[in-house]
Amino acid sequence: MVKTKKFILAKHFVDEPKESDLQLVEDDLPALKDREILCEAVWLSVDPYMRPYSNRFPTGVTMIGTQVAKVVESRHPDYEVGIHVVGHFGWQTKTVVNADNPGTWLWLKKPYIIPDFSGLSLSLALGVLGMPGNTAYFGFLEICDPKPGEVVVVSGAAGAVGSHVGQIARIKGCKVIGFTGSDEKVKWLLNELKFDAAFNYKAIDIVKAIQQAAPDGVDCYFDNVGGALSSAVISQMKNRGRISVCGSISAYNADINKLPSAPTVLPLLLRKELKMEGFMVSRWHNRWDEGVEQNLQWIKETVSDTYKKKHNGRELFRHQSRGRKWLWACMIFYGPDTDSNHRAETWAYKVSGFLEIKKALR
Repeated sequence: MVKTKKFILAKHFVDEPKESDLQLVEDDLPALKDREILCEAVWLSVDPYMRPYSNRFPTGVTMIGTQVAKVVESRHPDYEVGIHVVGHFGWQTKTVVNADNPGTWLWLKKPYIIPDFSGLSLSLALGVLGMPGNTAYFGFLEICDPKPGEVVVVSGAAGAVGSHVGQIARIKGCKVIGFTGSDEKVKWLLNELKFDAAFNYKAIDIVKAIQQAAPDGVDCYFDNVGGALSSAVISQMKNRGRISVCGSISAYNADINKLPSAPTVLPLLLRKELKMEGFMVSRWHNRWDEGVEQNLQWIKETVSDTYKKKHNGRELFRHQSRGRKWLWACMIFYGPDTDSNHRAETWAYKVSGFLEIKKALR
């Protein structure tokens, strides 16, 4: 009988997550039925969205998350043994799933067969060639509709989504201003990603910084953070500017049982005739290949070597969570770094607003 090791949600997160909120267990998997596949995890995602999303699920479930997995057994004609897929399988080493009806889904209705990445790491299917990349691609282009010469501001600009939005904005001929949470990340945005301007929002007056970098105002704002930072950016937008609301990291540890308080930006939306639209990337699930293919083309043709390195391997996920630290997150099971005994270690370094995990899965 096949066994899996997995983290279950022992308790819902309250305030800062604790290690005791998750529990590592071993479980038996059933034999395959028709239309089912057995997948073995290669890469697991750790993303900021998992913090608030986990509250939607009851305790005792496998901790949510996406993974790149190898099909090791199949009773489905479309999923051959040996291929790699992306699926919402959560934090576990092996998964049995009905490929036609996998149950709960976030943005992929069924396991997504990874196309040819032209020699690039499969880990990118959880980054720039996966959900974060498509979030940037669709959320920015479809909602902000940027034009050459326009000014684009990105909050959470050093994260997996924000950094890619900045790259797309540069490709589209826009002036790009990024806000992030440390001087180290400011240097990365300026020196490596070639943002036109970047600021540590903790160390400057946000309004004055925007007035200095974009004296005529902001056309497009891609918001990953919310809170006071976003209120300041919105105050500097031009008439009929466009705002794409991707995330609200500043509120991810807030009490979910309390009604959120709206900042006083409504007069600005009214007076400046701004368009502000939130989105979930699942809106474009039927166009998923479009985003992956375009992002892959940009990586091969346009994006800097440094950017590709930063979105590869163990540095795949560099998110900002509450603006305090990098999230270096790769959880590797049976990947290229494991030895012949398939020893696998889980890496997830401290990120404020998420959980620090360092356990050996054997």
